Amino acid sequence: MGQDLVLYGYWRSSAAYRVRIALNLKGLDYESRPVHLINNGGEQHAPEFQALNPQELVPCLVDQGRVLTQSMAIMEYLDETRPTPALLPADPAGRARVRALAQVVGCDIHPLGNLRVLQHLVTQFGADDAAKGVWSRHWIGLGLQALETMLAGNVATGRFCHGDSPSMADACLVPQVYNAVRWKMPMDDYPTIRRIHEACQALDAFQRAVPEAQPDAPKGS
Repeated sequence: MGQDLVLYGYWRSSAAYRVRIALNLKGLDYESRPVHLINNGGEQHAPEFQALNPQELVPCLVDQGRVLTQSMAIMEYLDETRPTPALLPADPAGRARVRALAQVVGCDIHPLGNLRVLQHLVTQFGADDAAKGVWSRHWIGLGLQALETMLAGNVATGRFCHGDSPSMADACLVPQVYNAVRWKMPMDDYPTIRRIHEACQALDAFQRAVPEAQPDAPKGS
């Protein structure tokens, strides 16, 4: 079944990074088809990709001809069609908690630092790299502080975000930490996040998903 999975993504897209982690955690083989978000004016705007995803965003997963978009929806789809190992807990309260943790990243932090948002800051407001850094660190910091409190103050937090098995929350957290480091954010204020991040990075599924390991990553990155 894995040979029928095609993932359209970009090496540094944190949303695509999440899906790579999910696919790896489930042991699924997939074909990677890079969509360069900057070269040629942005390959996501090409008509052939727009036909797959009218939002012109990555990731996009094709499963035996079925086109799926939005990383959260893709991960839940994978969990429903390939149930083991599970990315969501079995109990409703646990599932709600994992979804909430994941959505702090996917709905509140990530959208404000998305490429098209940063490009708009440049073209419409004249933001330079320093201003983009201030913007990014502000919104990432607010989100990570909330996540740190949610994780550190809950008995359901284990080795990973929820218990001792990686979940959809971890698949969202790790790419966001990658972005924080990229924007030179100090991580000392988030000890629980750092601990969970280290536990994730020790797993092969997370190691193989890192941006620099992807076929479209620039050489030497």
